[in-house]
Amino acid sequence: MLYELIGIVRPGKLSEVKEIAKAAGSIILNNGGVVRGITNWGIFLLPKPARKLQSVHHTGHHFIMRFDSSAKTQHALRRTMGLDPRLIKYSVIRLGSHLQKIKDVPGEAAFK
Repeated sequence: MLYELIGIVRPGKLSEVKEIAKAAGSIILNNGGVVRGITNWGIFLLPKPARKLQSVHHTGHHFIMRFDSSAKTQHALRRTMGLDPRLIKYSVIRLGSHLQKIKDVPGEAAFK
């Protein structure tokens, strides 16, 4: 199945975003999945302030990762991302499960 991970990391160092994306990618690859692409969207204002670990965040560094994996791998990824204190918010969305529907989905997630 094709999934899309949308992550919002606390603003600061780009190296934190890279570390989180690398950790997510290694979980996917170690469980037999395929990473289609990672897109860095940069720092944006959040729709409303977000609280995480006694801090209030107004902006966040957004990135998107598209990957193919099993549901079990996706759950392992969610569990790991939920424990990372550098992530403000994240969401994993299923884009499709039938090959005919997902074969033309690109790895890059263009900002529209």
